[in-house]
Amino acid sequence: MAADSGPESGPSLEAAEFRALYERVRRDARAGTAGRGALDDIAAATVREAAREVRTGRTVTLAAAVESVPGPDNPDACCHRMTGAVAGEIGTGLQFARDRFAMNVHGDADSHIDALCHVVYDGTLHGGVSADTLTTDGAEALSIDVARNGIVGRGVLLDIPRLRGVPWLEPGDHVTGEDLAAAETAQHIEVGEGDLLFVRVGHPRRRAELGAWNTAKARAGLHPTAMTFLADRGVAVLGGDGNNDTAPSSVDGVGFPVHVLGVHAMGLHLLDYLQFEGLVPLCEEEDRWSFLCVIAPLRLPGATGSPVNPIAIV
Repeated sequence: MAADSGPESGPSLEAAEFRALYERVRRDARAGTAGRGALDDIAAATVREAAREVRTGRTVTLAAAVESVPGPDNPDACCHRMTGAVAGEIGTGLQFARDRFAMNVHGDADSHIDALCHVVYDGTLHGGVSADTLTTDGAEALSIDVARNGIVGRGVLLDIPRLRGVPWLEPGDHVTGEDLAAAETAQHIEVGEGDLLFVRVGHPRRRAELGAWNTAKARAGLHPTAMTFLADRGVAVLGGDGNNDTAPSSVDGVGFPVHVLGVHAMGLHLLDYLQFEGLVPLCEEEDRWSFLCVIAPLRLPGATGSPVNPIAIV
């Protein structure tokens, strides 16, 4: 575990520097061409090899519990209502308890996966698809339905607070490409082509111990330049226990540069606001930071994303 626990602010990027970075990762990423983006890097052989990661058979969720109480980071909380068979209304004979959920899929508290149609940049979606395919009835291209058969592969968790010797990264801290490489070394793991990469910043632990805050203004995440690490390694999916993007942004005029680079340029499905607090102890116990991972978005044709409950099998 590294002794350096200082914040990693990372350099600010001018517009021209960000454009050059965008072109670099777009060119170098091994993204597919059939509307599935980087998911095409997860071949059947890759899945079979990932199954060999299972040693103990223990399973753990990587999702946070869906919240229905509004807070400073979740003003538009999920609405959960019971619609039948509640206390005081239950009679004799057969009845069914029923309920209804309504939620903002892309909020700042609930675990979700971003579809390739989620990010509009310069009037286009990933792969140059016209943003006109986003209609009032849903997305006509690149919706979350491209992942309807699930995403299965080798998950790799890089724990940056563990690397720095702190419980979490403070809001505004950046994870750099150097951090990711150093975490690989410290954890005796190497990220490879087709991997599902998960990066821990400790957001849920900080929130649990210190309380919620306005994450739209301040949160830890990846520095945009860290995306070259993912492009060079051929990562197929990126997941984080925050938004993946740092706030405030380090790029003038681009509020979510990691989303632009990951989704739009590289064709990565991004998973936001996961939680790894149950997985870390298992990885530490086994001294192994890779695992079989199963991600199953809901069947929502035309949707820009989905609530998600990734399962790690250690």
